[in-house]
Amino acid sequence: MSEQDYWVSLIRELCAQPHETVWLEFKHNDAEPKAIGEYISALANSAALEGKTRAYMIWGVDDATHTPVGTNFDPQRKREGNEELENWLLRLLEPKINFRFVKVEVDDLPMVLLEIDAAYRHPVKFSGEEYVRISSYKKRLKAFQEKERSLWRILDTLPFERQPAMEKASADEVLSLLDYPGYFNLLSQPLPDGRSSILNALAAERLIESVGGGYWNILNIGAILFAKDLAKFPRLQRKAVRVIVYKGKGRTETIREQTGTKGYAVGFEGLIGFINGLLPVNEVIGQALRREVPVYPELAIRELVANALIHQDLSITGSGPMVEIFDNRMEITNPGKPLVDTSRMLDNPPRSRNEALASVMRRMGICEERGSGVDKVVSLTEFYQLPAPAFEVVGESTRSTLFSPQPLKSMELADRIRAVYLHACLRYVERGHMTNSSLRERFGIDAKNSAIASRLIREAMSAQVIALHDPEAAPKLRRYVPSWARSGT
Repeated sequence: MSEQDYWVSLIRELCAQPHETVWLEFKHNDAEPKAIGEYISALANSAALEGKTRAYMIWGVDDATHTPVGTNFDPQRKREGNEELENWLLRLLEPKINFRFVKVEVDDLPMVLLEIDAAYRHPVKFSGEEYVRISSYKKRLKAFQEKERSLWRILDTLPFERQPAMEKASADEVLSLLDYPGYFNLLSQPLPDGRSSILNALAAERLIESVGGGYWNILNIGAILFAKDLAKFPRLQRKAVRVIVYKGKGRTETIREQTGTKGYAVGFEGLIGFINGLLPVNEVIGQALRREVPVYPELAIRELVANALIHQDLSITGSGPMVEIFDNRMEITNPGKPLVDTSRMLDNPPRSRNEALASVMRRMGICEERGSGVDKVVSLTEFYQLPAPAFEVVGESTRSTLFSPQPLKSMELADRIRAVYLHACLRYVERGHMTNSSLRERFGIDAKNSAIASRLIREAMSAQVIALHDPEAAPKLRRYVPSWARSGT
C-alpha cells in the first residue's frame, strides 16, 4: 500500500464513524488559524483521555453526513501574519507535540487531514491555554476540573518509551525494521531459534507488544534503540543524532553534516567512532616516537553522548540530540531542561526522564551506572589538563561542552572559576578537599608558583562558588569545599 493509499483508507475509515468523537473533528472549509491551534490542544488532550495515540481533523467532510465534499483549505499556502501556518501553530503550542497536515484526494475531491499526537506528560496548551473536547464542543480544560485531574493521572502513568512507534505491524515487519541480532549481541546472548522465540524475547523486554491476530505494536523504546532505520518511524525520525562540523569557532560555515539512521543502542559504537574520526588530534613526541593523541578523551565523549541520549526530553518534537564540533570546542546538546541543577550535576545522581531506556542501555554497557558519568568526565578533563567542561541550559535544551587544550594564562575569568569549582566538587565527592597543592596538580602549576593557585582560589572565593572548610587553619593548611557543601544545601 502506498502512502497516499494509506491516507485515503484512513480518511474513509474515519468518515465511517457514526459521529464525531472527542478525538475526531470534521470541517468543510473553516480554517481560522487560532481555532486550529485550539483544536490541536483539545484533540491532543482528549485523545490522551481516551487512550488514543493520535487525534484527527479532516477538512472536506460534510459535518452532518460525514460525506466527502472537498475543501479549498490549503495548509501550505495558509499564513498567519508573515508566518507559515504550521510554524505559527508550532510556536504557540506547549509542549511542541508532533502534528502534520496531509493533502489527499478522495473520490477526486481535495481533502486535508491533520494528524495530531496525543498529549504526553503534560496537557497541551495553545497560546498559554489548555483545551479539551466535551462531546463535540471545544472547551477550556480548567473549567472541567474532573477532566483535568483524570488527564493528569493518565499522563503520569504512560511513559514515552511504552507508547507505540508503529501499530499493527506483522511479524515479518517487526523483524525487518528492528536489528534484533544487535539486541542479542549487545546482551551477549545467543540468537534464539525461530521467529516466534525472537518475538517473544523482544516482547519480554517490552520492546514490542502483541495486539492479537499475529500483529504487534513496536514501542518507542524498541524503535529508538534498535531501529535499522529511524526514518521508517516518522515520529522518531527527528530523534536521530545529528553531527555537524563547523569551520572556525562559529556556526557561519558548515564543513560537514550527517544525521544518524540507526537506533541508539545498535548505532552507538558507530556514532562514537564517527565522531572520533572527525576530531583533531595532537602529535606527541616521546622516547623518539611520534604518536597521535585525541584532543578530547574518548571516554568523556562516550559519557556525554550517552547522557544526551538518555536524559533528553523525548516529548519535545522537531529536535533531537546534536553533536557540534568547532575548532576550539565540542558541544553536545539534547532537547529538554535537566532535572538536576547544572551546577550540581557532578555530586547529584542523575534523574532520568526515560528510566526504561536508561536501564536497557546500562545493561548493554553503553553508559555508566547511575551517578558516575559526569564525575568521570570532569576527572578525565583534569587528567588531560583540559579546560573544565561546561554544563548549561540553553532555551529548552541542555548543553555539555568540552574545550580543546588551552594554557591557563589564556583562560577567561569565568573558565578559571568553573575549573576551580568543579575541581572542588570532584575532590568533595571523592571524600577529600581542594587545597593549593591539589589545584596546582590539576593545572600543572609548578610548586614554586603556588601564588598562581592562590590567586585562582581567591577568584573562586570572590565568586562564592567555593568556601573555606576550616577557617581557623593556617594559610598553608587551608582546605576548600564547594559553597553548597559549606551551607549544607
